[in-house]
Amino acid sequence: MNFKPFLAAAFVAALSLAGCGGGGGDSGGSSNPSLIYSGNPTALKTTDITVGTGAEAVNGKTVEVKYTGWLYNDKATDLKGTQFDTGTIAGANAFVVGNNSLIKGFDQGLVGMKVGGKRTILIPSSLGYGAAGRAPSIPGNAGLVFEVELTSVK
Repeated sequence: MNFKPFLAAAFVAALSLAGCGGGGGDSGGSSNPSLIYSGNPTALKTTDITVGTGAEAVNGKTVEVKYTGWLYNDKATDLKGTQFDTGTIAGANAFVVGNNSLIKGFDQGLVGMKVGGKRTILIPSSLGYGAAGRAPSIPGNAGLVFEVELTSVK
């Protein structure tokens, strides 16, 4: 059985919930005291760890990535709090850049990357999951940190 389409769909679904509100009485976010996070970046910031040499990620192109996401923690030297997601299976995380299927900060943070590149993306809550958060792992108004490797551009 080929799980690639399922995994790609799961990745897109996981990151596309930015504008979705819950149906219950929960105001979003998390009451989980074990989550480590603090502060919120004031703007989107990208830092290239490795500059790639392949094709460039631009709006309208299909890209494949490997990534790990953490809650932003301004008290940590690496700014990483609790890890909330990871997608490291090669070829499983494909999407079209700029088609609003992901949180805005993730989408915007990939533009300009080249295949083979690795980048850290700091995302303010306004370009992430906003005041609603994404219970139970992402509290409302939490900033995010992603490390992303661009593996393919088509």
